[in-house]
Amino acid sequence: MDMPLSELASEVLRRLMDFYGQPTWRNPLPPVDELISTILSQNTNDSNRDRAFESLRLRFPTWEAVRDADPASVVAAIRPAGLANQKGPRIQQVLREITSERGSLDLDFLKNLPLEEARAWLMKFKGVGPKTAAIVLLFSLGRPAFPVDTHIYRVTGRIGLRPEKMTVEDAHTHLEKLFPPETYYAAHLNIIRLGREICAARKPACERCPLRSLCNYAKALEN
Repeated sequence: MDMPLSELASEVLRRLMDFYGQPTWRNPLPPVDELISTILSQNTNDSNRDRAFESLRLRFPTWEAVRDADPASVVAAIRPAGLANQKGPRIQQVLREITSERGSLDLDFLKNLPLEEARAWLMKFKGVGPKTAAIVLLFSLGRPAFPVDTHIYRVTGRIGLRPEKMTVEDAHTHLEKLFPPETYYAAHLNIIRLGREICAARKPACERCPLRSLCNYAKALEN
């Protein structure tokens, strides 16, 4: 008999905690910093994102300076992240829209909004989808949101924690219902680590995986 999804989620969390321990990400960034960093991370790796973010911060002393800069200079600063011609104007537009609505580049007010209102507020900006909004909410504002990246989407699909054809967007809400809110941070980081180190898109190392006996994908390979 298949394990109920809530029990499966609990067992996945327990095994990953036993295997990896309590994860710790870098020091939290302020919300605007995290928002820009996450936009830069789209379609690139962490190293390129960080290089572009550091370049942007070195070139411009404030986010207001980025907002008001010549677009070409912003594009040049973030080139390491790739797709700079798209991301540069997108970042400046988001900063302009936040300023227009709020009067300043301060997102701390999102701490006090109902969660779904805060999520919707972030997602109204072009280039800010469910993952970007959830990252800002979870890591900068300490709100209970569960970001789903490509690793989490792949791993949860293989294990059977989500329907096979569920969209990435729908997976955010689905996984938020499966994991207790206080576990989102650890679950998110440990599942990503598993996806990067063991459950690769090609040639996953199932023989080393702590979730092997739970995993539909691994079971299918054995049959």
